[in-house]
Amino acid sequence: MLTHLVTPLLMCIGMGLAYLGAFAHPAPHHMPVAVVGSSRSAQLFAQSINDKAGGDLEVRTVAHRSTAVDQLKHQDIFGAYVPKGDGSGKGRGGAGDGNGQARVSGNAGVTGDGRSAGDGTAATPELLVATAASDTSASVVQKIFTPLAAQQGAPLKVTDVAPTVADDPTGQGIFFLLVAISIGSYASVAVIGGAGAVLPIRLRAALAVGTSFVVSLIGTAFAGPVFHLVDHGLWGLWGMAWLYSAGILLIGTGLHTFLKRWTTLGVMALFVMLNFTSSGGIFRPEMQNGFFAALHSFWNGAGFVEGVRSHVYFDGYGLSGHLWTLALWLVVGVLMVGVAALAERRRRSAEAEAAANAAAVAAAAVAATVPEPAPKPVRGPVDDGVEEELEEAVGV
Repeated sequence: MLTHLVTPLLMCIGMGLAYLGAFAHPAPHHMPVAVVGSSRSAQLFAQSINDKAGGDLEVRTVAHRSTAVDQLKHQDIFGAYVPKGDGSGKGRGGAGDGNGQARVSGNAGVTGDGRSAGDGTAATPELLVATAASDTSASVVQKIFTPLAAQQGAPLKVTDVAPTVADDPTGQGIFFLLVAISIGSYASVAVIGGAGAVLPIRLRAALAVGTSFVVSLIGTAFAGPVFHLVDHGLWGLWGMAWLYSAGILLIGTGLHTFLKRWTTLGVMALFVMLNFTSSGGIFRPEMQNGFFAALHSFWNGAGFVEGVRSHVYFDGYGLSGHLWTLALWLVVGVLMVGVAALAERRRRSAEAEAAANAAAVAAAAVAATVPEPAPKPVRGPVDDGVEEELEEAVGV
């Protein structure tokens, strides 16, 4: 019993190290943001923010507001500050004043797609964010630029150029969808590997693929008709959910051949401890330390979360890279099952050979304990004559 208690204790240590290591002290690390403006003052303003940030931010300047919006939608930056009186980023209806600056009228506002309307200079400083990319990153950027707007003596106007759906205002519903699909996948590994251990590896692999299909359908139902986390693109979400789930199930099925009772701990380390923390669902890599930020670039949970975001909110920009990430993890799962099949075949051959050797040794031992029959004595001519006389006497 004490030996089996080692597993949950290791889970406790691993979860604490992973979650607290990833989420305990979130802070920006070279987070890219922009200052809108092409003037010398805008460049000096951006440089001063860079100097004060000390590496927390990477501030660039963009000439136009529309350029900043495009970079936000491509997730090249996570905030763009338009200083008061600098309307260099012309939106719909903007008119230049000869110096490249837009004039925003007193009735200027923000259109539905996040672009400014009007034809006069900006009355108040504006911050452009994209909460669909990361609500926490947008909040951090807002905290950074709000005091700067106050120095200009005007309230900060925040414009969300990529908002999430109404039923998922923080955009973190995708992360919790990842959690549900992950648990359904790696928990099924324990059942297939344990209760199905007597089945051939090809049948276990088929069960893994079938289970991933069911898990992905459940996840898609949660995302769509049940909780309305997405309002379009459900078929694409289902495809990514299936790729993600199938990769986990095949990898776990292959690992069970080698890890046995430690499989649950192994898949939890891979697909919970390292996976959830590096997915970008709570904090993007720009808000994490280098270890988890590096995992975000190739781990399968990040591929799913960023893939769904790209598909649902950013018109598929960068989607192909995330799909390749999920596909490569599926390939790893197929290879793991193949390696497990070879290992089990060799194991069966070794067991059969050992059984044959044991049978041969047992047969030899039995033969050694049975005495050999005594040799028949050699009879001479006298013995033969006596035998003939006895036969005649008895009438044989």
